[in-house]
Amino acid sequence: MTTRLLLAALTAGTALAGATLASTSTAEAVEIEYWQYIFDSRVQAMDQLIAAFQQANPDITVKQVTFPYADYQTRVTAATMARKGPDVMQLYYGWADKFIDGKVVQPLPEDMFPAATIDAEFFPFVQVMKRDGAYYGIPTAVRSLGLFYNKKLFADAGIDAPPATLDELVADGKKLAQKDSGGNFTTVGITMDMGGQDHHWWREVLLRQFGAAPYDDGTTKVTYDSEGGAAALDWYAGLHSKEQISTPGFMDEGQAAFRAGRAAMTVDGTFRLGAFNKITDFEWGVTELPAGPDGTKSNFASFFANAIGAGAEGEELEASKKFLAYISSPEAMEIWMKTVGELPARRDVALTEANLADPVYGPFIRGLDYAKTTIFKDEMAQRQVAMDMVNRMELQGQSAADSLAEAAKAEQEILDRAN
Repeated sequence: MTTRLLLAALTAGTALAGATLASTSTAEAVEIEYWQYIFDSRVQAMDQLIAAFQQANPDITVKQVTFPYADYQTRVTAATMARKGPDVMQLYYGWADKFIDGKVVQPLPEDMFPAATIDAEFFPFVQVMKRDGAYYGIPTAVRSLGLFYNKKLFADAGIDAPPATLDELVADGKKLAQKDSGGNFTTVGITMDMGGQDHHWWREVLLRQFGAAPYDDGTTKVTYDSEGGAAALDWYAGLHSKEQISTPGFMDEGQAAFRAGRAAMTVDGTFRLGAFNKITDFEWGVTELPAGPDGTKSNFASFFANAIGAGAEGEELEASKKFLAYISSPEAMEIWMKTVGELPARRDVALTEANLADPVYGPFIRGLDYAKTTIFKDEMAQRQVAMDMVNRMELQGQSAADSLAEAAKAEQEILDRAN
């Protein structure tokens, strides 16, 4: 990126109002810390953004600090309590209530991040980061789900195109799944990974396609304990128990099985593009998630937002505002999309003719039109409920209806505690 483009990102009308260029000031040098979890392509993208920002802002140094995903929330919270937290941080939108209530983040200053401007320029579901009219974070990128498929395995099985419906997915999976002489899967038709992205696929896609909904409008009551919810769970668990085209936990992670060429299909997000682009053993493709029994399409949109730490003040706060403004700019979003594969959070940057026609980005961007965004109260706990739900059916032989009822009760308790 050129200095001229960076200047434009910080001062032009397309950037958030109020952004100014630090290098034009006479302020003394200041260092701020940016924290995110370890994910190679995301770390690489942020390295590029930091280098570009510092080139135009020589009096601001940005230090990137990373932690394993499993430890990230704990480390951020503990550091904040010790008054050693980050100045700018990345947080999953589903953690917002925990971070806001725990005073880990502060409202974005209205002078540089007016809510009306964010409302107008970003995808509407970004508004889940807003509380009482103020934003507590905004993303560089957003993401949706898609169905990745192994073109070589499809060709070997005589399948010309990826499935457009759930019925086609099952039919294709039967042709694609392979077992050894002992009855063990050597290749699955599709991965089953509730610990990965399947809990989103089930919650915001399959439930709706079978006539159910995950929660009420206020996200205060679980509503999936219904006939439609049981049908959705029965279909998902049946990929193993009935159709024999997959098994939960195959090769531990769905994305690992796909990368190894041992899974013909997997449901995953745009953030996986950076890793899948490194596959050299076979050619893969991606398509929109298959439609439901009555043709219903649905998708799940999510994002990691960037926020300002509660402890940032004075010159660190001013530097943090400028850095956040830059990593929320159109130019930063284009760099992020090329490096990580996630979609720009600004509508005008994402919805270009070239992006919509792109064979990789296009399916994900089209999915944003009908995507839903779950407001989690405790994302990790709610994910575990979905994992336990399927495990009970697999390991204990519990029926879909009974396991669903138990899951709904457990998740309702999570919502009640949060509310």
